[in-house]
Amino acid sequence: MKTIRISDMTMAQGSKSASISFREKIELSKLLDSLGVSVIELEGIHQSRTDALRIKSVAAAVKESTVAVPVTLDKENIDQVWAALKLAKNPRLQVKCAVSSVQMEYLYHKKADAMREAIREAVAYCRSLCADTEFVAEDATRGEPAFLHTVLEAAVEAGATTVTVCDSAGIMLPEEFAAFVKELFAAVPALKNVCLGVCCSNHLSLADASAVAAVVQGAGEIKAAAYPTGQSSIANVARILAARSDLLQAVSTVRVAQMSRIMDQIAWICQTDGKKATPFSGTAQEDGGIYLTEHDDITAVAEAAARLGYDLSEEDKRSVYEAFRQIAKKKEQVGIRELDAIVASAAMQVPSSYVLETYVINSGNTISSSAHLRLRRGEQLLEGVYLGDGPIDAAFKAIESITGRHYELDDFQLQAVTEGREAMGQTIVRLRSGGKVYSGRGISTDIVCAGIQAYLSALNKIVYEEGEV
Repeated sequence: MKTIRISDMTMAQGSKSASISFREKIELSKLLDSLGVSVIELEGIHQSRTDALRIKSVAAAVKESTVAVPVTLDKENIDQVWAALKLAKNPRLQVKCAVSSVQMEYLYHKKADAMREAIREAVAYCRSLCADTEFVAEDATRGEPAFLHTVLEAAVEAGATTVTVCDSAGIMLPEEFAAFVKELFAAVPALKNVCLGVCCSNHLSLADASAVAAVVQGAGEIKAAAYPTGQSSIANVARILAARSDLLQAVSTVRVAQMSRIMDQIAWICQTDGKKATPFSGTAQEDGGIYLTEHDDITAVAEAAARLGYDLSEEDKRSVYEAFRQIAKKKEQVGIRELDAIVASAAMQVPSSYVLETYVINSGNTISSSAHLRLRRGEQLLEGVYLGDGPIDAAFKAIESITGRHYELDDFQLQAVTEGREAMGQTIVRLRSGGKVYSGRGISTDIVCAGIQAYLSALNKIVYEEGEV
């Protein structure tokens, strides 16, 4: 019985990936890993700092699946991607290129021979870095068959362990695509020594059938998506393989019994249009069983802070560790939430560019919440009024309107510091800018005031680091 690898493309699609927050991508990768997909594909590096951090974070979160990232034909880009990906348990580098004449000249300004040589060099260099290297012919069904065959042969000779052909047009019937794959094996004998992958567009709603037809002809990997992106559906392909494994003599590693529940969670993450309308969209962060004790050294504390998304300087690491030690002496365990608060209070203490002067909040069950804030920046007074889904949301939106800045709200935490009617509340706000997390802390008997203070504290750190004080 042959095991067919299922490669998820949900996060590799730029339009869909852009609507998912940094944190949601980490959660999505964990869900896909638990679902049992063989490969999780990501977008490549376009903005080096942000994208590299995204790749590193997903690579650290995924425990079993292969993490695949595309590279360009440029060695510098390959080095950047590999630096971010190499710590993954199962890394894969992907060389993706168009192979039709029109696309080669339009995108790469290369003729056939030059393109084949560039692909050979890129694949060989990737293979020198990573044992799992894939070549993807993005518009294989549109290319000249003779040239496609020589390109695939060159990729295999250069060291590609997986070669994927794509029907990007999506107009082939399953029988036609099966014949196309059969012809590839006949024309390129070297394909029998590697895994042949297929990727089918769902333009005619036949992607699932075409992918399964390719399996019958010897394909060993199917690119699909857990959430609709225009390719084959993981749910459909996995069910077909599970139901007809006797005929196909093939199975997948997808956990079909758990699929419905996990797919619902994935759909909730990907259906983010409504949530993106408000800056107050961060979800509560779970401890996940992670804790530290007084026996942990500065390296362990810094690593835990890095898992939260913080990129601490050496000075901040020392400050956070000293604050951690004071707390660890008084209790057996320091949880991840407490460490978050320690970082917020001890790391990167900066001058206040924006200072809260006054705020007025109106809220009730029959009116929309509104916030009127007055901030001071130097000698300048700035005011803003905004409506929101609750007092905190309205306050945060008012700050955004005043400052003209919008950042992804990575997390919002509210904790009681003291007990009783006049209890002090501590608020932690984590903002993400340029792939880096900045946290602020606010303490007050008024949770709205504490939230505003925390937001401004994080905002001031971003402003200071960006040199706009």
